[in-house]
Amino acid sequence: MSAPLYQSKAEFFKTLGHPVRIRVLELLGEREHAVAEMLRDTGVEAAYLSQQLAVLRRANLVVARREGVAVYYALTGPRVTELLLVARSILTGDALAGQSVTPPDRAPAQAPDRSTDRSTDRSTDRSTDRSTDRSTDRAPAGCPRGE
Repeated sequence: MSAPLYQSKAEFFKTLGHPVRIRVLELLGEREHAVAEMLRDTGVEAAYLSQQLAVLRRANLVVARREGVAVYYALTGPRVTELLLVARSILTGDALAGQSVTPPDRAPAQAPDRSTDRSTDRSTDRSTDRSTDRSTDRAPAGCPRGE
């Protein structure tokens, strides 16, 4: 039986949870890079970079190819770059950066305007507002509520 999706997501984000790996992915988002270039641009030792590249390879985020004595790395697809752009827009609050990631034909629908006055008693209308009853809102085992 495969792991639950939330657990797989956690493992995926652990893979991304290292500054050198993020920097490597940013560099590779621009274009393919030789290991020698990444050594210069990251400022880490060769053995350390090799370890971080191995983690990214095992996660199928990067691929390597050899040309003579040089080894070149590239991203396995453009989705990693999109994810990093979304992270940047979240961290910087830059709404325009987030808009450039989602093509217009795939943009999520606008949220309904909830600012209008409602005449119904919210304590009895549980179909749309669950803020008063959290008993059915359970986190998966091993995950604290709210994370």
